[in-house]
Amino acid sequence: MKKKIQPIAAKRNYKVEDIGENVKLFIGDVREVLSDIEDDTFQCCITSPPYWGLRDYGVSNQIGAEDDINDYIDTLVSVFREVRRTLKKDGTLWLNIGDSYTSGNRKWRDSDIKNPARAMSYRPPTPKGLKPKDLIGVPWLLALALQKDGWYLRSDIIWNKPNCQPESVKDRPTRSHEYVFLLSKSKKYYYNSEAIKEPGINGKKKNRRTVWNINTEPFKGAHFAVFPPELVKLCLLAGSMENSKVLDPFFGSGTVGQVSSLFQRKCWGIEVNEEYASIIKERTSSLFK
Repeated sequence: MKKKIQPIAAKRNYKVEDIGENVKLFIGDVREVLSDIEDDTFQCCITSPPYWGLRDYGVSNQIGAEDDINDYIDTLVSVFREVRRTLKKDGTLWLNIGDSYTSGNRKWRDSDIKNPARAMSYRPPTPKGLKPKDLIGVPWLLALALQKDGWYLRSDIIWNKPNCQPESVKDRPTRSHEYVFLLSKSKKYYYNSEAIKEPGINGKKKNRRTVWNINTEPFKGAHFAVFPPELVKLCLLAGSMENSKVLDPFFGSGTVGQVSSLFQRKCWGIEVNEEYASIIKERTSSLFK
């Protein structure tokens, strides 16, 4: 039996706004909003959840600020379980997630001239069993937990950043990549390989490889990290068809909504931070002027 959507704001503490014809913005906690969305609504989900212990998003009970890494993983597994319910049977999840190092039990982090948003008033303690300076392996902890929860883990894509941010470290290579995991709801799923083929030999195109070289793009707004539109475009074209619905439960600055509009998809985005919501409306509304 399909879950019926409840009247908006009748029992939940969130708002909904239409931005143009193709973007619906939910301003509220993803854990509340998703529970009111019907089964089998979206063709695909493209998203990047808050990274654990790396940013302060300025809201209470924020995902990513848990003291225990296991609580963070458990919370995301429960969120993406709801995402899976709202996907069509042949739907996919394109999940971008970055890694982090243990904090060495430091309680705060100063701002950075090149990246002021790095400043944090809290730092999670070193996870049990790990040591200071350990790479935690957050992406794979999450991917394997989602696989165990019922998702089909189909591909680990390396998002290589040719223009990555410099690091002052002297005892390891500079990190210049993040993961994008392709997961599916069912064994058989919609995937348009033709739409994202890449240049091959003698002008012939070849199947897209698992390393995607895509530059990061600066953004002057309050949101410090945005999806590069090219990254979203590849996920969108492979995972959806025109006029289908796309979900981003961690909408951030709204890039998935922008790209969806440009390629004739309808996007529903969920964002808890009111400040980011105003940026989303400004960026996306500009497409329709």
